Amino acid sequence: MPQAKKLGDDVGMRLLLPVGRSGWAIAAGYAGLFALLLFPAPIALILGIVGWRDIRRSRGTAEPKHGMGRVVFALITGGLGTAILIAIPVAILFFGKQTLVPAKAHESPPYQVNVPTSR
Repeated sequence: MPQAKKLGDDVGMRLLLPVGRSGWAIAAGYAGLFALLLFPAPIALILGIVGWRDIRRSRGTAEPKHGMGRVVFALITGGLGTAILIAIPVAILFFGKQTLVPAKAHESPPYQVNVPTSR
């Protein structure tokens, strides 16, 4: 009796449906998409790492999981978003005081504007 082909074995079905994929990879892919908004970026990074480990562990089993593209996407967007989230407060901390407060606020500007008045 021939063995029935599993839905997750068909490459075309894996492109259309999330069959045969790691649940962590699916979650990481969506978190990576939302990481473009910056705030969920650390979550996407963590889910990407967990998804990567889940897929690698399933490689030697009878039913290997797929979804490495989603995991890589989550790692890239999550990593970039997390780096930006860290860089913003650091930049404000180091450079914010210099740009927000003028050095000589009590002095008048070095230019004068003459507005003609009609009498």
